[in-house]
Amino acid sequence: MTPLAGLLAPDGTLRAAINTGNKALVQEDGGHLTGVSPALARRLAEELGVPLEPVLYPGAGKVVADAQAGVWTVAFLAVDPAREDRVAFTRPYVTIDTTYAVRPGGPATVEDVDRAGVTILSAAGSAYDLHLDKSIRHAAVVKAESPGASMDRFLAGEGDAVAGVRASLAARFTGDAGAVILPGALAAVGQAMAVPVALREAVPLLGDFLARARGEGMIEAAIEASGAKGLTIPDR
Repeated sequence: MTPLAGLLAPDGTLRAAINTGNKALVQEDGGHLTGVSPALARRLAEELGVPLEPVLYPGAGKVVADAQAGVWTVAFLAVDPAREDRVAFTRPYVTIDTTYAVRPGGPATVEDVDRAGVTILSAAGSAYDLHLDKSIRHAAVVKAESPGASMDRFLAGEGDAVAGVRASLAARFTGDAGAVILPGALAAVGQAMAVPVALREAVPLLGDFLARARGEGMIEAAIEASGAKGLTIPDR
């Protein structure tokens, strides 16, 4: 057993937390998971020589909340200092755009959303929710339990805007006359592999794994195959 396998799969199974609420990185097709995060999880399990057990979550906040519960040993999360007391991150392997969907006739730019009288729906604990906590000065932010829940509530008539990953908003609202996805970026969020802080010694080894995957074109190929918009591979 390799040192990385000993850290991440001590019982012979790799348990990877997969956030299905982030449609830029995860897509579901008839129960089969596709996208960058599942592709990396499968690639890591193959390299470690162990079976993969995906642990599915509807949002990133719940992944972080379980970091000390022992139900997963590797995850795919947005880098944020507010999470570093619970998880340790590699360098980002992609960045993703986040923005808003608004109602027709509503704010025309990302900047216009932050004004008195506007209510923003957000997914509690997501990277863009943490960004809103630090940046919104005038609008009211109402937190839902997951990205899907925030978009459900927006569709039901609640709020004036809903924040989210651009690809997730596009998957939900493209073709919907009741929603307009704003063209600007709320934030560009770095997405990394993460482990519970107790396993932080695995981070350099995961960094080497990501470097191999990137060098072989695997990450770029997974992005192209997913068709997700708003993803960028950072400069080395």
